[in-house]
Amino acid sequence: MTMTVRFRCLFVLSLVIAAHPINAKADDGGTLKAGAFAIDVSPQTFPVIVNGGFLQAKADKVRDPVFARCLVIDDGKARLAIAIVDSCMMPRELIDQAKALTHQKTGIAVDRMLIAATHTHTAPSVMGALGTPVDPAYAAFLPAKIAEGIERAAAALAPAKVGWAAIDDEAHTHCRRWIRRSDRMIEDPFGVRNVRANMHPGHINPDVVGPSGAVDPGLTLLAIQSTSGRPIAVLANYSMHYFGSEPVSADYYGRFAKALARKLGAEAKDDSFVAIMSQGTSGDQQWMDYGKPSSNPGIDAFADQVADTAFRAYQSIKTFDDHPPVAMAQTTLTLRRRTPDAERLKWARAVVDKMGDRVAKSIPEVYAKEAIYLHDEPERTLKLQAIRIGGLGVAAIPDEVYGLTGLKIKARSPLATTMNIELANGSEGYIPPPEQHALGGYTTWPARTAGLEVQAEPKIVDAVLGLLEQVAGQPRRHDVPIASRYAQIVLASRPSAFWRLDEMDGAVAHDATGHEHPAQRTPGVALYLPGPELPGFRVGPRTNRSNHLAGGTIAGKLDVSAEVYAVDFWFWNGVAKDAVLLERSRDKTPGDALGLTLAGRLAFTHGSGKSESALVGKTEIAPKAWHHVALVRQGRGVVVYLDGKPEIQGETDADASGLGSTFTLGDRLEGKLDEVAIYARALTPTEVAEHHKAATDPTGD
Repeated sequence: MTMTVRFRCLFVLSLVIAAHPINAKADDGGTLKAGAFAIDVSPQTFPVIVNGGFLQAKADKVRDPVFARCLVIDDGKARLAIAIVDSCMMPRELIDQAKALTHQKTGIAVDRMLIAATHTHTAPSVMGALGTPVDPAYAAFLPAKIAEGIERAAAALAPAKVGWAAIDDEAHTHCRRWIRRSDRMIEDPFGVRNVRANMHPGHINPDVVGPSGAVDPGLTLLAIQSTSGRPIAVLANYSMHYFGSEPVSADYYGRFAKALARKLGAEAKDDSFVAIMSQGTSGDQQWMDYGKPSSNPGIDAFADQVADTAFRAYQSIKTFDDHPPVAMAQTTLTLRRRTPDAERLKWARAVVDKMGDRVAKSIPEVYAKEAIYLHDEPERTLKLQAIRIGGLGVAAIPDEVYGLTGLKIKARSPLATTMNIELANGSEGYIPPPEQHALGGYTTWPARTAGLEVQAEPKIVDAVLGLLEQVAGQPRRHDVPIASRYAQIVLASRPSAFWRLDEMDGAVAHDATGHEHPAQRTPGVALYLPGPELPGFRVGPRTNRSNHLAGGTIAGKLDVSAEVYAVDFWFWNGVAKDAVLLERSRDKTPGDALGLTLAGRLAFTHGSGKSESALVGKTEIAPKAWHHVALVRQGRGVVVYLDGKPEIQGETDADASGLGSTFTLGDRLEGKLDEVAIYARALTPTEVAEHHKAATDPTGD
């Protein structure tokens, strides 16, 4: 685990807010005040409809209470409220109702309230989603309880001080969405075999290749104490979807709160301390590691272990600030939904007409109804927020957000420690990064739970970063490539282009040389997956990143001689099948190609690529391991290096038609590529060996 803690004594940032009734006026003393309260929002009548599955489910008892855990903060200039509710998801309309009631009770401005769901899948339903309708009695009950909880937190306002910390916990969350083999694709709810990536593949499943996305392992927390040092509240944030429990239950979020209170020695009968776990960017993250055999620690042990991580982060805070700047900003963003075309709408209406008034009993029926919902409401307006408390930033998004999106916001936020709270101020469904839509799967199937436009994610990220800029009074940060030892050695060897494939977004693979020879990714490439885990690629806690090819390719054009050139890169083959690692062509005329045979051997061909003219290596390369390869062409002579040593040597015809050709990587490869360098000269054996050593040598010599 790696830890970063930020403590700053900062000048108070002025915030212009709307006039409030007198009982909401921030205190004039300038000293921070805070109050917290956890209110039981368990249902009072049974059976109750429970949200979180494809089809409707009901519960007849409360196994452990569900709460709205509320926090109010006042710095003398601004007063704001945060409420985290044990609910799967809450629509904006219900949350707006709760905010209006809260404003009536406390005077806190509605645009200074953040209300979010934990995403427990075992709480009463207040939002229609997939095959589950709203439980009307509970939906009528919840808003007033949230308002009461915030009111009681405001009544508890007392002088306070804050600290913040972030720690990586990589053991308790993993990517739950995996890329499938091309010959193991499955059907979507509309009968089309197009699902290349989907949730929960099962452990060690031979039908899948690897995770489709990056993991955000960061556990971030805001710690609030009285001026005498008594814990008042902890607002934690971690990207883990949910653990799984029997309804009605708060899932692990409630157990975490109890465990952290116990570890802090803050278990008081008067409930004066409130621990809160908010939901991070866990749209594609959960506790199971599908790359390993199944292992279930149990919900109590899991919650206790995550609380241990939070406790360590809490203990790392050395300074608490009683005069931190507090600011909050809000905006709205209207986005289109991916509505059904005429053919799908006709199908959906026929299915729904046949159903009559009954609830959906199958997944196709669920998505037929969802298609009509999207058609009837083709756009939605999202409410986005950002908060600053001292040196901590908080981004609030009303969606289920991928781990990669969370990493983007954290890396680019002007505040070095930032937490992302999803399912905040509404629930508008999954927002996959655009490139993930090409892979299909549950989180892309059009529904209220995943219906926004393909470009929703970058638009939301940009808007949230703009809000963080407002509250921080500073510009957003820019992505900084990892300056690994390997990258420095390669750049020193003067390649014509160097595609590091470490971008968080976009179809362009940037050229690290400054020569401006970018490559383009075609649909079917996942970004920011872990690259080779070797000493020369790591800098501190930062991991090298790569592209996972799942039907797409990476291609760039360079003015490099066809007779003398070299290409140096790393690859990870995920499936034991033939594939093209690299192909060079001019005006669509086949040229040189380097690929893998069915037996996993490297093979070089020129022209038509007939097997009888191929130069084939001897090493059978096992799938799912990183390897370094370099292709060097000098006239008719060809040398292919594998892991720093010659693997293929021979002669073939050369295309002497001059400069200018396209280098295409990864055609039919089901695996990963990284650190692609192209040279307008031949690499020497010594240089190839040096590149490999730069990656693998733990001493750095």
